[in-house]
Amino acid sequence: MQKSVYICQNCAWEGSKWHGKCPQCQAWNSVTEELKPVLSSAKRPHFFVSDSDKKPHPFSQIIKQDKKSFPSGLKEFDRVLGAGFVPGAFILLGGSPGVGKSTLLLQVCGHVSQTKKVLYISAEESPSQSALRASRLNIDRPELLFFSANSLEDILFQAEKIKPDLLILDSIQTVYLKSLSSAPGTVAQVRECAGLLMNFAKSSSITVVIVGHVTKDGSLAGPRVLEHLVDTVLSIEGESESQCRVLRSSKNRFGPNNEIALFEMNEEGLREITNPSEFFLSERLQDPIGSVIFPAIEGSRPLLCEIQALVTSSYLPMPRRACVGLDINRVHLVGAVLDKYIQIDLGKKDLSVNLVGGLKITEPAGDLAIAVAILSSRFKAPIDSKSCFFSEIGLTGELRSCRFALERVQEAEKLGFKQVYLPKSLESFFKKKRVKIKLNFKSHIEEFKF
Repeated sequence: MQKSVYICQNCAWEGSKWHGKCPQCQAWNSVTEELKPVLSSAKRPHFFVSDSDKKPHPFSQIIKQDKKSFPSGLKEFDRVLGAGFVPGAFILLGGSPGVGKSTLLLQVCGHVSQTKKVLYISAEESPSQSALRASRLNIDRPELLFFSANSLEDILFQAEKIKPDLLILDSIQTVYLKSLSSAPGTVAQVRECAGLLMNFAKSSSITVVIVGHVTKDGSLAGPRVLEHLVDTVLSIEGESESQCRVLRSSKNRFGPNNEIALFEMNEEGLREITNPSEFFLSERLQDPIGSVIFPAIEGSRPLLCEIQALVTSSYLPMPRRACVGLDINRVHLVGAVLDKYIQIDLGKKDLSVNLVGGLKITEPAGDLAIAVAILSSRFKAPIDSKSCFFSEIGLTGELRSCRFALERVQEAEKLGFKQVYLPKSLESFFKKKRVKIKLNFKSHIEEFKF
């Protein structure tokens, strides 16, 4: 027996009637009708019977199986995973179309297939299309097997027959179960397919990596239960106009969260950026106006990035504000503080702030760098190219301490910078540290008048 239910394809809300706007996530035109089997009360068992011989045991009696992880062949990829691929892990990789998801995974397959058996399944491309990409990446190994299918039953049949060490599925939104009447990509299909793949990964100790699509706002498409099922959630980000790609982990049961890896897209695929600070500063001018270096922290990695600001006269009743790579709300906050305590008259100026290189940073430690870049552009004062700035700015103009101060200073020192401007509240902390770089401790934004 089956009944019709209405399910939101965005948040998996379920109801008995159709809505043009989802009552839970407020998304328009996301509710679709699906058939759901119903178990009548007469057939519903009052108790459960199991033929399994499994029993609960205390941790002291459980034999720990040593499942050694194996590397992906890309050090930056392993940095995000924690220690490479763990047998039995279930990994989700998301990203916008054309950002490089398939290219990255195919490169990983090429490295892993040198020592392990790999099965790459494409539910979106034909064998000839995938072969062209593999040829462009110079990947041709007998241990790397390719299979094109959309039916999950066929995919799991081949996986159980081949028993690979690594299984790649591209993508979860295009596969389907024959036993379900709903279309591929619907909540029911994605949820059931992901559940079967998770059980397969855990029971067979095969590492499974699935590719997921993203919505217009950049979040992973499909029900949120998909992110709860997997062990690791990775996302690859990057602008189409930029060659830089950022691989980020938002969930990881086997390693650190919010860790990032950087790649450069070129004709031969994705190239690892082992020194991101040097990469982002390679084209910087000497003693520029409106350009400031900020030692940011992404995950556990410090990297130096360039923040640029441009202040120009406005001929509009309401001056324009443009911001790329930074939180526009923090830029408004910093501008208001500068107007209050240094009187730079931003109310009649157009303001543009840019984080060079295609990165996106939201941490408040960049407030001071934004402020100094705005002041430099406003008064046409050059900034020493060997200086770094980091501090959070309060609404009363005070400079506040921020996390990972020592790591930021050490990264600036390693790249050959001469001095760092930071909040005075960290002075006692650095008295016990041995750093060769000059430290300039400031307590208020008024101390940066040009």
